[in-house]
Amino acid sequence: MSIEQNIPPAALADWFQTPAGRYVLDWEMRQFDNAVDDVFGYYGVQVGLPGIDCLRENRIPLRVSAGPEPGCHVRAEPWSLPFASQSVDLVVLPHVLEFSARPHAILREAERVLMPEGSIVISGFNPLSLWGMKRLLWGRRDQLPWSGRFIGLLRLRDWLHLLGFELNGGRFGCYAPPFASSRWMERSGFMEKAGDRWWPIAGGVYVVRAVKRVVGMRVVKPTWRGAAAQALEIG
Repeated sequence: MSIEQNIPPAALADWFQTPAGRYVLDWEMRQFDNAVDDVFGYYGVQVGLPGIDCLRENRIPLRVSAGPEPGCHVRAEPWSLPFASQSVDLVVLPHVLEFSARPHAILREAERVLMPEGSIVISGFNPLSLWGMKRLLWGRRDQLPWSGRFIGLLRLRDWLHLLGFELNGGRFGCYAPPFASSRWMERSGFMEKAGDRWWPIAGGVYVVRAVKRVVGMRVVKPTWRGAAAQALEIG
């Protein structure tokens, strides 16, 4: 599997059906539900993975998926979305950046289409974790998810900051090792609570939310925040 994919390859959806994939997806969907629940407006866009509805708990009236994959409502490249500038209230990027050769261009495009004070929600694999360690030492780069370029939160935060975004929520999760067996994944369930308490920034994946700030506009603080979110926020 080439790391030059422009969006998560269709095979990533299949990987989510494996024991490790279901473990990740179940956790991430709970985070997406919390992250998008209180985002309002008229237009929401999910880029990639059209078969997984990351906007299911959002109440924006017009929610679409965009990308070159079959099943997307709008067929387009993620760095060239056919939406007017400052016309979208919410953009969701589920594992899009790490499977693209142009992650910066995708973020710039998201910034372009988002309204001032619009929200972006991003999920990614954490390189500073047991998952990142396996990718570095034993992960086959021709297999998912090890074929992706894992992006650390500090780097992602810097990219977002340069585009005028401000992190306002998020969590790390999936602290168990990426076992191939569902039995071993279940046995490692205790590591979630332990990880949240003792090494909260070492989860295998993260979901973060950021707001597009515009100088001179009134800032309304969001409610999606908890102890783990506060521990994750930086700066």
